[in-house]
Amino acid sequence: MASYRLTRDADLALTTNRTLAIAAASLVAGLVVLGLKFLAWYLTGSIALYSDALESIVNVVTALVALVAVHLAQRPADASLQYGYHKAEYFSAVIVGVMILVAAIAILREAYFGLLSPEVPAAPAQGLLISLGATAINLVWAQVLIRQGRKVLSPALEADGKHLMTDVISTIGVIIGLGLVILTGWAALDAILAALVAINILWSGWSVIRDSVGGLMDVAVPPETGKRIREVIAANAEGAIEAHDVRTRQAGKITFIDFHLVVPGTMTVDAAHAICDAIEAKLREAVSHAQITIHVEPEQKAKHSGIVVL
Repeated sequence: MASYRLTRDADLALTTNRTLAIAAASLVAGLVVLGLKFLAWYLTGSIALYSDALESIVNVVTALVALVAVHLAQRPADASLQYGYHKAEYFSAVIVGVMILVAAIAILREAYFGLLSPEVPAAPAQGLLISLGATAINLVWAQVLIRQGRKVLSPALEADGKHLMTDVISTIGVIIGLGLVILTGWAALDAILAALVAINILWSGWSVIRDSVGGLMDVAVPPETGKRIREVIAANAEGAIEAHDVRTRQAGKITFIDFHLVVPGTMTVDAAHAICDAIEAKLREAVSHAQITIHVEPEQKAKHSGIVVL
């Protein structure tokens, strides 16, 4: 068991370092893209490109909040937070969602004034090329964030990646729309595009907040994971009678599992402990970074309504 714990701690440390490195790189990428998008807006004066640049400010704030949250989430449990700081990432994702909503409202305001006084953007070709370069960076980095966020079970990184993908989609729409402005000379389309970007951002912000609130409310693991947990318990509890009241919750990369294990009333504490050790070892193989609590109870006090041990 000691060697297993050392391996588990080493894996967790490696995951932590990787998560922090990705969050830091995300901040750098966000600053580069922000500079490019504001340059595109400066050259053209386009409201649509301005809305795109404004969203990139949110991306930078998002990356900064994610970096702080990921760092905080790695802190070990202490006397005041005895279950650890893992939920810090959910709070950061909520903050990101709120920032997205604020940016969308600001963009809608600019779009409204743009509709009142429409103007055809200047130097559109240069602005579009710069915006395309920024979008390419965002596309690549969004895929990295989503993939790595899921791999290391980081809600903050995944939320950041999903928001970047929304940014990519909205920027592509802006670029296509500005191309139409150039071809048709319809200046009002610039402001309309900005409004559409804002609506898309609003939906993205709501999605991020909704998913984060689920984590804060201790939502259970997905059904397929729950099924796997029950199968592992049933297959690795030889000597026990049944398990019941199996409960799970997710907090960042940590999966909390607790249940009651029914054993014969005459079984020794030593034997019951050995069964618990066997179950815990197999559960940790099946579920990454699992924290497990098992309540052992004698047969005569059991509910007899749980998982039948194989």
